[in-house]
Amino acid sequence: MENTNDSMLDVFLFETEQLIGQLEECILNSERAGGYSEDSVHEIFRIMHTIKGSASMMMYQNIASLAHAMEDLFYYIRDEKPVDLSYIVLTDLILEGIDYIKVEVEKIKNEDDLDGNFSELIHRIEAYLNELKDMTKLKTDCNTENTESSCEGNYYSNDAEEESRGIYQSIIFFEEGCEMENIRAFGLIHHLKPKVNEMFFLPEDIIENDKCTEVIRKDGLQLYFKTWLEEAEVYEFFYQTAFVKMVELNKIEDSIDLYKLYCQNTGKQEVSGNVNLTIEYEEAAKEEQDGKQTLRRENKERTDKESRPANVQQSIISVNVAKLDKLMDLVGEMVIAEAMVVQNSDLKGLVLDNFYKAARQLNKITDEIQDTVMSIRMVPLAATFHKMQRVVRDMCKKLGKEVTLSIQGEDTEVDKNIIEHISDPLMHLVRNALDHGIELPEERMAKGKEAAGTLTLEAKNAGSDVVVIVRDDGKGLSREKIIGKAKENGLLVKGEAEYTDKEVYGLIFLPGFSTKEKVSEFSGRGVGMDVVVKNIEVVGGSVSVDSSADKGSAITLKIPLTLAIIDGMNIKVGEACYTLPTISVKEFFRPMEKDIITDPQGNEIIMVRGQCYPILRLYEVFKVNNAHKSYEEGVIIMIEQEEKTVCIFADELLGQQQVVVKALPEYIRRIRKINGLSGCTLLGDGNISLILDIAGIVNNYF
Repeated sequence: MENTNDSMLDVFLFETEQLIGQLEECILNSERAGGYSEDSVHEIFRIMHTIKGSASMMMYQNIASLAHAMEDLFYYIRDEKPVDLSYIVLTDLILEGIDYIKVEVEKIKNEDDLDGNFSELIHRIEAYLNELKDMTKLKTDCNTENTESSCEGNYYSNDAEEESRGIYQSIIFFEEGCEMENIRAFGLIHHLKPKVNEMFFLPEDIIENDKCTEVIRKDGLQLYFKTWLEEAEVYEFFYQTAFVKMVELNKIEDSIDLYKLYCQNTGKQEVSGNVNLTIEYEEAAKEEQDGKQTLRRENKERTDKESRPANVQQSIISVNVAKLDKLMDLVGEMVIAEAMVVQNSDLKGLVLDNFYKAARQLNKITDEIQDTVMSIRMVPLAATFHKMQRVVRDMCKKLGKEVTLSIQGEDTEVDKNIIEHISDPLMHLVRNALDHGIELPEERMAKGKEAAGTLTLEAKNAGSDVVVIVRDDGKGLSREKIIGKAKENGLLVKGEAEYTDKEVYGLIFLPGFSTKEKVSEFSGRGVGMDVVVKNIEVVGGSVSVDSSADKGSAITLKIPLTLAIIDGMNIKVGEACYTLPTISVKEFFRPMEKDIITDPQGNEIIMVRGQCYPILRLYEVFKVNNAHKSYEEGVIIMIEQEEKTVCIFADELLGQQQVVVKALPEYIRRIRKINGLSGCTLLGDGNISLILDIAGIVNNYF
């Protein structure tokens, strides 16, 4: 890596991640559509070819070798178009390859050694490709044989001269984990045909019907055949076949008519004469082919439709985020500089009509530049939402659940930095909904629900915030269990009956809280939901939960559109300045002393229009000297956070303006964490104002 140009490495990493994202989406869309359309196969081949080329150029041979193996596989699928493709095995192999490449890309970013072992996966991809080639050849041979012998469905007979020595019924079981049992059964039948006079097998459509794999795995492959081989030779034949684990062989009466037995087992009507059989077979084959073509056409149309958003995304140009951050910083400085000029104390008392006219024009242009730069930084939530498709797919396979992921409002845009902060919380919420919320199919059906659950990811704009909702139709939260667990851990601060349902559900966000008795691969350790809250609070957002028994739960994330510039209300306490987000301010007023009520615990409350609201004196929280103590000298600001409304007492209002949010200096954060502050900003007069963390204040002091 030392020999590699940094800019080339950046381009390689960026392009590879983009391609891997497109590849994963294409594969998941194809899996949902029930097959790979021609366009999808071309797309996957193109992506693997590109990754192979760029990885080779950058001398990442592991990635190049794996991409080469996957490229070979799709080269064969593209050119030969095998009809007996096991989509489940193919999808699992490619997704496994994607995961390997993702891990290696992360190692490249972290400058770690690329020590991933791809050889076993490459070997499995090559083995799968060889099986595909073998099965295509077998199918071709079988079709040729069918034209030379009598065959109806899965009943087969030939005109062999050898005299039959017995009729057998056998049940074949394959080794566990060998995969593609239906294809292995097809190969066994193909090799047995030249050794029998007559034969049929169950289940019937072992190639066309993927469910046959499960049947063969569970009940075995049943064969009925008339042969001239001795019993020992039959055993020898079966056990020489790869992956055959056990054979049950029974000799049945010679007088039995195999064709009649076949009709009895399959419910088909007997027909006589090879000509009729051949005609029926040809007609059935034609219908089968027509059906497959129709299915392929439908799959292609569906896959093409689902693939369109990915193609749209490809038309978007990419810009280095560091450059956007720099541009945003410059715009922030420009906003501050403009405020410093317009609010300069030297201008007080002067009549400067032309100056203020020019200042308004400058302000208009500044606002437009700011809006444009902010819009460049905004990216849709689509990519973040679509990443959850893979999480849902993998967890459903492991947990044995059926879940449909519904995505709404994926075009809703959020600042790039915000998206980075909500990816992990969203992942936790989706995993929890799948593991804790949505029930197993049999449990759902017993409750009268559909076997498949629905997990909905929804995003929408709400003022200067974006609301993201993760909703499931599972069993919902149990108030009794949560209360019981909270009581056991000493987390209740008031009587059980005093807690509203919303407050009880909110307890699941406390660190280490989990009602799950058994720790699983996905949850149960109590880690996750508190991470959700912390990550969302870092970006000034909030989390709430609602639930209904047996109807499901909905967790709502409320996050700001951007972290960079906010509309703020500046207030003064003593000699210090503070800024509140304007969106949180409901009203402000100067109270009378008589309006203040003090409860027995010494807490101050004010009655406004018949409602009581708690009061927080800011100078007490931040230990500010020389602040007003009398309510009649200061001002009350009523603020709202979620469903709570509280009052803050300050000395005076300084006014409203847009402020550039800056992180608190490192030395302050290093000394101690100050609750109630989310950052700072520079005012037009050159003073520093501390930005209040409304969510933190409401949660910590009320």
